[in-house]
Amino acid sequence: MTIPTLLQKKLRVPLIGAPMFIVSTPKLVIEQCKAGIVGSFPALNARPEQVLDEWLQQITDALDSYQAENPDIPVAPFAVNQIVHQSNSRLHHDVALCVKYKVPIVITSLRPPAEVVDAVHSYGGLVFHDVINVRHARKAIEQGVDGIIAVCTGAGGHAGTISPFALVKEIRAEFDGTIILSGSMSCGSDILAAQAMGADLAYIGTRFIATEEANASSEYKAMIVNSRSADIIYTSLFSGVSGSYLRDSIKRAGLDPDALPQGDKSKLSLSNDDSKAKAWRDIWSAGQSVAGINDILPVRQ
Repeated sequence: MTIPTLLQKKLRVPLIGAPMFIVSTPKLVIEQCKAGIVGSFPALNARPEQVLDEWLQQITDALDSYQAENPDIPVAPFAVNQIVHQSNSRLHHDVALCVKYKVPIVITSLRPPAEVVDAVHSYGGLVFHDVINVRHARKAIEQGVDGIIAVCTGAGGHAGTISPFALVKEIRAEFDGTIILSGSMSCGSDILAAQAMGADLAYIGTRFIATEEANASSEYKAMIVNSRSADIIYTSLFSGVSGSYLRDSIKRAGLDPDALPQGDKSKLSLSNDDSKAKAWRDIWSAGQSVAGINDILPVRQ
């Protein structure tokens, strides 16, 4: 097992709560960390960009205070997700704030994150990069990342299509750092299976949408509970990059989930415009792990 020193004796469960657009806010992140798993959020959830400074201060203060009051309880570090893409006009600003607050873990997505790795390593932080295939993993490894997140078939968000049995094995053959596995997990036995497969940590998002602390509507949470794996639609229409979405949310938006056109990757946009945010609020993402989610619980439980 390859668990970074920063995480050793800090986790109750070998798990990272995946960063989820709109859903992950300080309330969810703080409760995840207090419960002994890494909590994370996308930097772009803090809107406008000045709010990110407030969120980082809030999370840092809350976790420092909780640890001081509970010195014998493992309190996990938190992570911030940075989208390394030309359409993310905030990247320089947001990374600078991560440096200011010495954010323990930065999770990078899309483009190989060389400049982010240098910035985060300058203060001793870790960089985990998410990939959907070995080619992307190799590029990230060349940039000096500390961990690879293998986003496999069945994951929520921008998921891949490769089996975890294949992808973890192929990455491990070329990488002796931390491997984090994402895709269709929702409970402790799934995490144990991920470790048996060769992963060091699990990466779970959908299970945490159906929690009391998640920034999701009651309708969204109920749809997670009432859906099964066949209700997950894999499409590139909504962001330009293939991802997993709830069938019933697509139908509610007036679209036929079985006859969706392809999206245009060249038009991928991460701007703050209201129409894009509204689309994400209406078309709800989830992974095939909905098959094992039957209730809405507090994060700690």
